[in-house]
Amino acid sequence: MQNKDSSVQATFNSVARRYDLINRLMTLGSHQTWCREVAARATSFPGRDYLDLATGTGVIAREIRKQYPAASITGADFSDSMLALARQINGGDGIEWQFADAHDLPFADASFDAVTHGYLLRNVSDLDKVLAEQFRVLKPGGVVSALESSPPAGPLAPVIRLGMRIVIPTLGQFIGKDRASYEYLVDSTLGFLSPEALRERFIKAGFEDVQVKPKYLRTNMIWSARKPS
Repeated sequence: MQNKDSSVQATFNSVARRYDLINRLMTLGSHQTWCREVAARATSFPGRDYLDLATGTGVIAREIRKQYPAASITGADFSDSMLALARQINGGDGIEWQFADAHDLPFADASFDAVTHGYLLRNVSDLDKVLAEQFRVLKPGGVVSALESSPPAGPLAPVIRLGMRIVIPTLGQFIGKDRASYEYLVDSTLGFLSPEALRERFIKAGFEDVQVKPKYLRTNMIWSARKPS
């Protein structure tokens, strides 16, 4: 595992217990709604087999279960602490929780009708490989539906950046008891690709019909893309 990946893994193991709470606070309660929308996009296409990568505590995976009770769902993450919490939370009946690295997925080609994830792409060491792996495990015509943060843009960008650098680590310090990990989460967002650049990476990986819906002053984006039939 590369150094960045090891560091990211340690960060998410550290923040696991307070991660959902701080997400709710940072997004003023919108995080659950966005995850519900990601799940709805995934289940709006024909299919039965779903993979939720970077599942964390399983918020998106459980939303898929609510919306499509007959679905076969795998929630995968490379944080043992996140997976341990996911297994304990109600609403995950029948979901298979599995340790997996998004750079090298332990699934056969064309295994899933949809792949979902939340805040995965900004945290990986090789974005192109991660997108290629998602493309590989999708069935022809399958979709990716994802929530991802985005660096602020436009006239308010300096103010938003300053606010993020102050508010998020402070929440991490007083609620999560881990300021450094939340400073990393801010840095990974502010240093991530613009939506235009990320769209090009989806296309480079072979996806088509790449769409993005901005949220929360364009600091969060809901993405969808399709593997050609």
